[in-house]
Amino acid sequence: MIRLAIIPARGGSKRLPRKNILPIQGQPMLSYPIETALETGLFDQVMISTEDDEIANAARQFGAGVIKRPDNLAGDRSSVVQVCAHALESLGSQGIRPTCFCCIYATAIFISPKDIKESLKQLEARDGADVVMGVSEFNLQPVQALEMKDGFLRHKWPEYKGLQSQFQPKLMASNGTFYWAKTNYFLENKSFYPKRVKGYPIPWIRAIDLDTPEDLENARMLAPLILGDLRKE
Repeated sequence: MIRLAIIPARGGSKRLPRKNILPIQGQPMLSYPIETALETGLFDQVMISTEDDEIANAARQFGAGVIKRPDNLAGDRSSVVQVCAHALESLGSQGIRPTCFCCIYATAIFISPKDIKESLKQLEARDGADVVMGVSEFNLQPVQALEMKDGFLRHKWPEYKGLQSQFQPKLMASNGTFYWAKTNYFLENKSFYPKRVKGYPIPWIRAIDLDTPEDLENARMLAPLILGDLRKE
């Protein structure tokens, strides 16, 4: 069985320029998911997909291989599905065909080796899924959403108005940390949302999005509190 980690990391992020190599506690951001993937001992290869030479050099410094991404897959509208498909097809042309792979986001600095190992068990279980993704519950219940209509706020879903939280539907979302996928399924369907998909829960504080300077400031404040504990798991 061959397992692969793919870490997409383009150089042209707009809202937070060069975010994938901005320093967190003296290391480029993408070094943390690389170290996490390597520490699991699960992967035959840990590969960065990038079009950017500086990112490629940083990835190699921390032990990852590099898949050179074409410029047409490095734009704002390029999807992670396209990037993973390109990486798998590039390796396939070299005779490397993983049984499954884990797409780990370059900004997923607060996931742990345990997260990756335990979520793989869900993928490989007898009743396993074709995809397992990191998920988090919402801080505020979406069913209580308000929208502006005719200058006033109205309940988006009035049927839930005033309903106590314990009776509201339990909702969660992919949190932009990682996806495990079976390679055959993925290449045939080009999707991380099959009928057989499971979620691996991650507390929202470890799944913060990193898209703005404010997000970066929050991550830097949390890093001393979180990173040390993750390596003790």
